[in-house]
Amino acid sequence: MQGHPGACAAPPMNDFNAGMPQVGAFELKTQFCTREGEYRLLPQCDLIRNNRNGYTTQTNTPVKISFIHDKICYNVGRDLFIFAYKGVLKAINPSKPIDKKLYKGSFPTCHDFNLVASTHDLQLLVGYSAGQIQIVDPTSRDLSRIKVFNEERIIDRTKVTNVAWVPFSTQLFLVSHSSGQLYLYKSDCTSGPQAPHYQVFKTGPGYTIYTCRSKQTRNPLFRWVIGEGSLNNFAFSPGEGKYLATVSQDGVMRCFEYARMDLIGSFRSYFGGLLCVAWSPDAKYVLCGGEDDLITLWSVSEKRVVARGQGHNSWVNCVQFDPYLCGDGGYRFGSVGQDTQLCLWDVNESDMLKQPKPKKLSSLQTVNSNGGVASNRESTSPPAQPDQNSKNHQNNNSAPTAPHAKHKENSSGNHKDKEHCNGASGTPLPIQLGCTQCPRLNQVPMLEPLICKRIAPERLTSLHFREDSIITACQEGYVFTWARPGVRVDSGERADFGTSVAAAFIDIDLPSTANSMNNSSSTLTSSGATDVITT
Repeated sequence: MQGHPGACAAPPMNDFNAGMPQVGAFELKTQFCTREGEYRLLPQCDLIRNNRNGYTTQTNTPVKISFIHDKICYNVGRDLFIFAYKGVLKAINPSKPIDKKLYKGSFPTCHDFNLVASTHDLQLLVGYSAGQIQIVDPTSRDLSRIKVFNEERIIDRTKVTNVAWVPFSTQLFLVSHSSGQLYLYKSDCTSGPQAPHYQVFKTGPGYTIYTCRSKQTRNPLFRWVIGEGSLNNFAFSPGEGKYLATVSQDGVMRCFEYARMDLIGSFRSYFGGLLCVAWSPDAKYVLCGGEDDLITLWSVSEKRVVARGQGHNSWVNCVQFDPYLCGDGGYRFGSVGQDTQLCLWDVNESDMLKQPKPKKLSSLQTVNSNGGVASNRESTSPPAQPDQNSKNHQNNNSAPTAPHAKHKENSSGNHKDKEHCNGASGTPLPIQLGCTQCPRLNQVPMLEPLICKRIAPERLTSLHFREDSIITACQEGYVFTWARPGVRVDSGERADFGTSVAAAFIDIDLPSTANSMNNSSSTLTSSGATDVITT
């Protein structure tokens, strides 16, 4: 793996650090211990990169991972890969992808498998940098089965930040954009040849929902305008998907009752935008991370921040609960960030119930849409004392007045708003600094990570918990599998499959302008045979 863009082989575990890319003077960890035992990085790391000469795959798009059954999908630069995945049992064979697509125009930014569709009819939802959306079947070569939405970019011209199927639906899916808008599509509905005309369906504090003004049902079915700036991520609650949590560049997490389209609660970050969101397995808590370098835990029933966590030294890119270590009032969750660190956290409900609830300020001190503080008169509340556990913030008791300036150098290019909202997003309610929606750092418990380890040569972008392992991915395309304690690994099954991707691939030309998708030749190479399909 030393410098070769397509390298996959790794030295034996005891010499693994000798072959691992290093981050400055820091040694990358290949194992760590928790209360349940030792996690080990498998000696065969899975790295899939396009190494064709003369073509650059580097983009600022985070590497994201999707799973279905025994298959894994992830994007690296302009490539989209689908592989058979056996976890700790067998390494990914880079020479035998189920599907690999190289995009010449816009490139994939996010993806999601439909978990309720037939195993013989995979539905992979893919969002792109220029705003288009596709539904593809990675197991089929029939290009006529590909469905394209927002092809002419008349619905939204900005980057797709996240896509997700509505729980238990084979047709409905949600798409968020950097314009701050969220769209509901139906796969068997068409879009009109012209830009849709909208009418207000519902409005609330900080959001407005529109529907198309049309005699016939057409896409998008609904358009949500939420907050200010990019809508960075969203997630349905586990189970039936009763709740929908969204996080935006304005630093606000909003929790909606999805079917009723009602806002049931929200909180604001301590600093800057929120980038990621996840639900606890029992749907009691929402976990968020973002540009304040903190993780924040919000209670659905109490509608307030119940804990924050401090362990990262840069933006938190992904948070997830570990469903296999949650229960009996205790929760395990993880986070990865641009500081290349993996942090694992433990929290108990009894610890969160001991905290004093934040007191409201008697002043007019409020948090504005950028996360800064505005006050018309001095607070009558006594000044709060600095939090002793803080290491990254010089002043823990007042929100910064320039929330986007501090970490601008860490930006991955995800937060440039390319298109303003076409309608009012409702009248936002002022949020007082020190209230339940925006508590000071010393008003809620400050968690410390169980472990915090540097594990990657580049910023970490994805985290997944599986029954036998933890999966992480970084910006350079490394996908690491960490075996859980007690899991037996047959190292012979994770043999070196070579250093290059002799790939089956499809070259797809998606437009970066408002023009329609250009006709292109798609080449599929498999087992020495080449088929040329013109679309």
